[in-house]
Amino acid sequence: MIPTLKVLLHMGTLHRLFPFWVIGMTVLIANFGALVLVAFAYGVVLQFFVEYVMHRFLYHRAPPTEQGVFNDLYRSHIGHHEFPADPEFFAGDDHWYAVKFGVISAALHALILWPFIGLSAAAVFGVVALFAGSISAFTFYEYCHTIAHLNVKKGWFGERVTRSHLAHHYQDHDATFHVSFGMGWIDRLFGTKHDKAVARERFDRETMLSLGMDPEDLRLVTARKAYGVVNKPGAKRHA
Repeated sequence: MIPTLKVLLHMGTLHRLFPFWVIGMTVLIANFGALVLVAFAYGVVLQFFVEYVMHRFLYHRAPPTEQGVFNDLYRSHIGHHEFPADPEFFAGDDHWYAVKFGVISAALHALILWPFIGLSAAAVFGVVALFAGSISAFTFYEYCHTIAHLNVKKGWFGERVTRSHLAHHYQDHDATFHVSFGMGWIDRLFGTKHDKAVARERFDRETMLSLGMDPEDLRLVTARKAYGVVNKPGAKRHA
């Protein structure tokens, strides 16, 4: 657990989200009751769906043809698949996207609920759902993702998370898009559950780590150079 927490403590995105999580938890405690408990639970479930949707449809979208956009996707996710043991790529790029998403989502929830439960209650719901519930779920996701990739003693929980997630990396990158422990039902719901027979049929040793792309594709070669990658895919990145 300690090595995993050390990696999490260095994640810029979690640093930026922490003040908002404190705000969300403060509002939850100050307004404790059925409404905020529902809001917290809703925010957790919402984040697990966001985790799946972003992983499947944003990070695993068709590789962009424009090199600048491709470089952004490489830094966000493709580089993580090529160098899955490198903590530098665990959380993708270090940016403010998660904060912007949370603030905008909280505001939208408040606006939508305002006519039904009043402005004050709607604002409380939005803040607790997105800042307390969703950020807690996002932190749990980062913990699961990190422990899956670290070569450390893991115990029952860590082994279960690792087996599930590394099947996505090394057996079939078009399945098992959930990462958080216990969320396999989302893949089953959307038809992307890991299937051994399908994985064997899809598997291509040469392109597995590059998400189906030719490892020598000029876009990949250019992106690696842009981020100081000098090792072959699968090795630990070394700039």
